[in-house]
Amino acid sequence: MPSINRVHAFHEEMTAWRRHLHAFPETAFEEHETSAFIAGLLRSFGLDVHQGLAGTGVVATLEGSRPGPSIGLRADMDALNIAEQNGVPHSSRRPGKMHACGHDGHVAMLLGAAKYLSETRNFGGTVRFIFQPAEENEGGGQRMVEDGLFQQFPVDAVYGLHNWPGQTFGTVALTAGPLMAAFDVFELRIVGRGGHGALPHETIDPVIVAGEMIGALQTIASRSVHPVDSAVVSVTQIHGGESWNVIPSEVVLKGTTRSFKAGVQDRIEARMREIARGICDAHGATSTLRYERRCPPTVSSAAETEFSARAAVKLAGASRVIRDPMPSMASEDFACMLRERPGSYVWLGTGGGPSLHNPAYDFNDEILPIGASYWALLVETTQP
Repeated sequence: MPSINRVHAFHEEMTAWRRHLHAFPETAFEEHETSAFIAGLLRSFGLDVHQGLAGTGVVATLEGSRPGPSIGLRADMDALNIAEQNGVPHSSRRPGKMHACGHDGHVAMLLGAAKYLSETRNFGGTVRFIFQPAEENEGGGQRMVEDGLFQQFPVDAVYGLHNWPGQTFGTVALTAGPLMAAFDVFELRIVGRGGHGALPHETIDPVIVAGEMIGALQTIASRSVHPVDSAVVSVTQIHGGESWNVIPSEVVLKGTTRSFKAGVQDRIEARMREIARGICDAHGATSTLRYERRCPPTVSSAAETEFSARAAVKLAGASRVIRDPMPSMASEDFACMLRERPGSYVWLGTGGGPSLHNPAYDFNDEILPIGASYWALLVETTQP
């Protein structure tokens, strides 16, 4: 699989960076050591480095050898609260935390590109290397935007990349429009009247109400959303009761919804409220729904997608660029940056092995020079 020769020459360095980060994972907004490690390397490459956006974010700036546009390249750097089940020498040394999504690899690839570009500077304009905290659930991308990312470090466009297990090794998948879904969360609190488990007729049992609610919420995707639109409603937590023989006074359901269109998002939330109210009214219970829109869909703009495709074809050849991938209902808070600036997001195929967020997952180090070369070619390619 091709990569830029100079980038390939420090494959071992990138691997060492990646495995160090893997051994010392840090979760959302706690990436202090990770941030310091990244900043130190960037400074050693001669880049101008800023730390502190969103607490632990890092932004480095590199000027090219001639005038041109300014673009942002983003890598996420946080780990997950998952206990690793790998026996590799670089396995996590922090119990209950691991890089189960490959953000360690994303950092290493962007660092590799920064090293190469700092040596060659064979491009026009300015590159911002953006290392983002808290991609997993906690909205680090939005925090960086709110903290003034694009005001302090202006860009004409911004680009993102994610490793993608199960996709053929070294292939690049991209599309104009939505590639990943909006991420919303909900908490539905059902309040009844508790009592003795042997005297259910004297209670308003919120467990029964919750059971009906779980089934009814599934009709939103199957009966309330147009069949050609995509929607997911998943109840992922049930909390209620503490005793064998006591019917509790309340039960809390929590979960997530996914969609690609704002209208579908609106429809899901409205129907959740209607269903909760109707079922509770039928039983004499009450409910409170807290619905949060955490992350918009990841939507790539047309011109920037074509630009990314040109760089990908230079790297891998046209036959290894997938132009019509099936979108994923997973989410990505790079979407918050794409909401502010045009750009594109790609999946880099890493072949087989455990899926993302699996305790046995480990980033495929063989892809490091390919990902770093993609970033470098993106910068060196004539801008749209």
